[in-house]
Formats: sequence, structure tokens, C-alpha cells
Amino acid sequence: MSDEQDLAQQKKEAAAKAKAAALARRQSKESVTVEREGNMNVAKQKAAAAAKAKAVALARRQSKESVTGEPEGNMDVAKQKAAAAAKAKAAALARKQSKESGIEESEGNMDVAKQKAAAAAKAKAAALARKKELVSKEEDPEKAKAKAIAAAKAKAAALAKKKELVGKEEDPEKAKAKAIAAAKAKAAAAAKTRARVEGSTEVHTPDEPSPNQSILDQIVQAIERSLGQGALTDYYINNLSKDVPTLVAKPDTYFQIAKILRYDEQLNFHYLSELHGTDFETHMEIYVHLYSFNTNHSAALKVKLDRDSPVVPSLVPLWSGANWPECEAYDLLGILFQGHPDLKRILLGEDWIGYPLRKDYQPYDVEV
Repeated sequence: MSDEQDLAQQKKEAAAKAKAAALARRQSKESVTVEREGNMNVAKQKAAAAAKAKAVALARRQSKESVTGEPEGNMDVAKQKAAAAAKAKAAALARKQSKESGIEESEGNMDVAKQKAAAAAKAKAAALARKKELVSKEEDPEKAKAKAIAAAKAKAAALAKKKELVGKEEDPEKAKAKAIAAAKAKAAAAAKTRARVEGSTEVHTPDEPSPNQSILDQIVQAIERSLGQGALTDYYINNLSKDVPTLVAKPDTYFQIAKILRYDEQLNFHYLSELHGTDFETHMEIYVHLYSFNTNHSAALKVKLDRDSPVVPSLVPLWSGANWPECEAYDLLGILFQGHPDLKRILLGEDWIGYPLRKDYQPYDVEV
């Protein structure tokens, strides 16, 4: 009898195991079905999985109790394992759904990018079609050909006219002589213009008086008190040079006027900032710019010299700063400054022939 009972018990255990395996397969299929159901809420899926796991655990427990009559402690262990398995399964399902949602989003973005690319392609194609349409609406080939022929004829006519004019020109020698004569005439006209400007006493003045007019009047009064009214040939406000009061002296009163400007207590132009000479072809000219730090005023002194023998007193005894500028004017223009302590050439050698800043200067050795 014991063998029969053992066999019956083994059959029961085998049947219970087969039932549990079938139930596990069913649950596996059902879990796959649950995973594929995309519209099911994750919370609902978790609840359903938990309920199913609980049902499976309960069924196992009942099956074991009916077959083997195992104690409560073993059932608790089986229940815990079933719960852990259900949690792991739910976590795997959640991860899968998260990945699927990410893929759906990326696919959505790809769809948007594809739509933009398609729209851009359509716009490009439309622009190309419009361009082709405009080109097709252009003049027909015959008109375009006629227009090109007309343009070519006009160009050929202009070229022929230019060649005709060149052919009528004088020979090279005559053309060269004509160019030289034109250049000389232009230079002569410019010289006459400069001579009129320098010799004229008319100065264009603005509608309003210059703010330096009172300074000019003060200087002129000081000079006329000492030297008389004939000491200056002209005086004016130079509107083209910051309204500087400008005095034009005679060669024989040049030094006396400079002395008054230097030592008069009210004028006191004790700084010589500039001295240079200029060749105006009709005459030479010395320009001196003075400044007073006491009154913050400027003044200019000019003197016109004979071009053939330009001689004028040196201002070095009054302003030591006139030393090198006078040497430069002597070096480049040939102006002699009487009373200069050491008049010499400072740019060119002593054996240099001529004065380079003269308008009629010709190099001694033209081949160099």
C-alpha cells in the first residue's frame, strides 16, 4: 500500500507542476500581450500585473497546500519571490514604454524636419519655375540677335571715329611742341595769378569783424608811433589762416618792425615759431610767424625782396630761433641774411651749384 500511495502522491505532484507550468506560460503570453498594448495606461498595467501575480501566487499556494500541505512559512517565501518577480517585470515594462515614447518623439521630430525640407524644396522649385518663365517671356531669338548686331555696329563706329581722330593728329614732334607750349602758358597764367594775389591789397573780409582786429590795430599803432605811417606797405587779417594779424614790411623797415614786435611791452612777441622763404617768380618773400605767451596772441610779418638780389637783415639778434630757418632759406633759395652769425648751407654741400627751391632751378649735372 505504501508504494501505491507514493505513486499517487508523485502523480499529484506531477499534475500540480504541469498546472503551474501551464499557468506560467499563460502568464508569459498575457504579459507579452500587456506589453504590446500601447494605449493601456502604465498604472493600469502595473495594477493588472500585480493582480495577476497575486492570483498566481494564491493559486500556487492553494496548489501546494492541496498536494503537499506545506506550512505557512514556505508560502510566505514563495509569495515574496512572486512579488519580487512582478516588480522586476513591471520595471522592465516601464523601461520599454519609455524607450518607445522616446522613439516616437524622435520620429515626430524627423517628420517635422522632413516637412521643412519638403517645403524648402517646393519653394526652390517654384522660384526656378518662375525664373524659367521669365526667361521664356524674354525677347525671341531674332530680336536678341538684332540687338546684339546693333550694339556691335555702334561699338565699331565709335572705334572707327576714334581712329579717324587719331589719324588726323599732328606728327609726334608737333604734338610735343604743342604740349610744351600749353604747359608754359598754364605756368605763366598761374604765376600771374599768384602775382596779383600777392600784389593786391584787397582782402576779402567776412561780414562780421574779426575778433583779432583790435590786436592788429594795436600793433599798427605801435609801429606807426615809432616809425611813422610809411613803415608798412600793407596790413590785414588773414582770414585763410585763423584770422592771424599780418604785417607787410619794406626791406629797409623789416628789422625795425621786428624789433618793435619783440620788445614792445604791450606786444611782447618773444617767440619765433616759424620762418621760411618762398619764390613767387616775380619776387622772393620771407614769412615770419610770431607768438606772445603773455597775451596768447599771434602775428605774422612778411617782406618782399628783389628776386635777382634777395638781401634782408637777419633776425637772429632778436630771436635766436631764426638761426637755422634763415640758413635753410639761404641754402635752398639763395636769400642772404645780413648780420647772421654763421650763414651756411645746412642741407646741401658748400660746392652745390644753384638753389633747388627756385622755380627756374636747373640741376648742374642733369644726367645724375
